[in-house]
Amino acid sequence: MRVQGVAERVMAWQASHGRHHLPWQNSRDPYRVWLSEIMLQQTQVRTVLEYYACFLARFPDVGALAKAPRDEVMGLWSGLGYYSRARNLHRCAQQVMAEHGGAFPNTAEALATLPGIGRSTAGAIAAFCFSERVPILDANARRVLTRLSGFARDLASAGNERLLWELAQSLLPTRDLAQTMPRYTQGLMDLGASLCTAQAPRCSLCPLTGSCVAFRDGAPERYPVRTRKLSRRPESWQLLLVRDGQEQVWLQRRPPTGIWAGLHCVPVFADAASLAAFVAALGAGRDLVQERLPPFVHVLTHRDLHLHPVLVRGNFVTRPSDDGQWLGPDRWPALGLPAPIRKLLAATQTRR
Repeated sequence: MRVQGVAERVMAWQASHGRHHLPWQNSRDPYRVWLSEIMLQQTQVRTVLEYYACFLARFPDVGALAKAPRDEVMGLWSGLGYYSRARNLHRCAQQVMAEHGGAFPNTAEALATLPGIGRSTAGAIAAFCFSERVPILDANARRVLTRLSGFARDLASAGNERLLWELAQSLLPTRDLAQTMPRYTQGLMDLGASLCTAQAPRCSLCPLTGSCVAFRDGAPERYPVRTRKLSRRPESWQLLLVRDGQEQVWLQRRPPTGIWAGLHCVPVFADAASLAAFVAALGAGRDLVQERLPPFVHVLTHRDLHLHPVLVRGNFVTRPSDDGQWLGPDRWPALGLPAPIRKLLAATQTRR
């Protein structure tokens, strides 16, 4: 691989053909760049755009985010998925205020000590905002660099991952870093997102084909190599939607770890018998209207959740359980709710 000129070609291509319209681009504000980088982790740009605008409107700076109640932060994040990002986002804002006087650290090394900021995200913030000569290795950059160099080592190995980081470092610009580091970093991201895609890459339009080992060998889709795959398995949950005569719904907070950790949710049961026993105790001495709703599947990174909702209506004098609260339609929409639960609540709000 001809290393010389790689950065220059990436930057020239980005200037002419890269993305320039995104709201977080051309900004040296670490708060805005950080927010976009966290939201973009494992999430497509078109999905992030609406959430990004809503977050900035409500939390225009890191201080506003740090002061906000966690439930409000989770509520705005609801539907974006990977909720640990939102929890870490809130914790990070609070730590920036408490330990750094409200200013993000200006080096990748220091940024990586903050909650939710890994090495690649730290590199992106440092390159975009402080022009530090540090690499990124997000999914897009990883794909571009492994194909460019023919890096066929298994990235499931930490040692091989370190070697790829070293390669990424060696390709960085060396001059006029204030201008070149943001441009080059954005260029790698844009190449991976628009041309060097996981499937059907458009190699004929790429500025690096003259140096690309994968293109020369006619096998770009072999890269990157990672043998360890996420273990997926199905899981069946029974969901109980309990509504009272005032159209309030009973919600509980999920445990602090596991699926939908810390979010508000309807009661969940492992099997239909457990749900039925709970409903029987709930309905003792009163008339309840019970309806089994259509089941559906909600896909997570490592689970296929087979969800079986049951709607129960009645007039309740006592609380359904020791934990939880009744919440009306004026309150629950603002809470952090898993996307399928939010949709269920909205769909059943006017059912009679």
